[in-house]
Amino acid sequence: MPLPLHLLALAVFAMGTSEFMLAGLLPDLARDLGVGLGAAGALTPAFAAGMVVGAPLAAVLGRRRSARARLLGFLLVFLAAHVVGALTDSLPVLLATRCAAALSCAGFLALALTTATALVPPDRKGRALSVLLAGTTVATVAGVPGGALLGALAGWRAVFWAVAVLCLPALAGVLYGVPARTPADVRERTPLRAEFAVLRAPRAVAALGLAALVNAATFGSLTYLAPVVTGPAGLAASWVPAALALFGAGSFAGVTLAGRLADRHPGRILAVGGPLLLAGWTALAVLADRPAVLLGLLLVQGALSFGIGATLISRVLYEAAGAPVLAGACATAALNTGAVAGPSLAALVLSPPTGPFLLSAGLVAAALGTALALRAAARTRAAATAPGG
Repeated sequence: MPLPLHLLALAVFAMGTSEFMLAGLLPDLARDLGVGLGAAGALTPAFAAGMVVGAPLAAVLGRRRSARARLLGFLLVFLAAHVVGALTDSLPVLLATRCAAALSCAGFLALALTTATALVPPDRKGRALSVLLAGTTVATVAGVPGGALLGALAGWRAVFWAVAVLCLPALAGVLYGVPARTPADVRERTPLRAEFAVLRAPRAVAALGLAALVNAATFGSLTYLAPVVTGPAGLAASWVPAALALFGAGSFAGVTLAGRLADRHPGRILAVGGPLLLAGWTALAVLADRPAVLLGLLLVQGALSFGIGATLISRVLYEAAGAPVLAGACATAALNTGAVAGPSLAALVLSPPTGPFLLSAGLVAAALGTALALRAAARTRAAATAPGG
């Protein structure tokens, strides 16, 4: 894989760390700014909402510029947002910087998805995406816990500075590694109406919807994992970071393995991994009171969740190759729609603490049922249009 692709992944790592880092910084941040914890908590949904709407908006508004120019622009805005955030003493200003960071993060990821596939041969899209998305999984394993540790040692502002510094090598990678004009830039002359037509194709819509459902299941349970670890499992609070790290390690392994298989065997990954993912969430709901089983299943579920998610995103980009502007944007929006919807739904089923696991099982079951129904419908259409059908 080319070096610029790994530097794009470094930027994605910085952005993933930024997206999730506030969970461990909010108490210190609220005290420093002299605001309540609830007011400071508004920073998290502001980022999530910006991620959902930012990808399509940024993709459409900047489509006339080259991919390199837009990637540089998004990175510079993201870097500046963290510098201003590290310096401000005003919650409204910090809130504005989080919105700006989310919009630039969404735009960058949407464009990086299509740029990554333009840097490799056409039959290695899945491998390229696995390198890129590994940045997010490493953020959950190392970036977020590392940010929490740095915040405890040096204050929350130091974490904002660290994220800004991580953007510098990524800027160099984009500037010197991404060609001034990529094949995607040439294809972006396609009218938006034609791109929307490509994305309305049943297979593209199905991949987007299934990716959103799987991501909702993932983040619905991950967000409320701590009460399970300290409740039914009976472990000390110090085990929560270890449980999260196990899930993150599994997710990194899942993305890496899926990247090697998704180009050639996507159907097998989904056909085998989907039922296993459903069984895993169900087993967690039933066996969460057994610590060893809980921790082992978290590792497996991380691998399955992110392996299947990465495979679905690669299918979006294969099916929507004729929509170079909107394919990555819609994939990013689908992932973040799931990341927002999953925790929101899980908040309604927190009694018992294993309720989010059952919700995740239900969401995966809905995804599997939808996939089977779509496959049956496609076979029916094929039979009806076949000669003599």
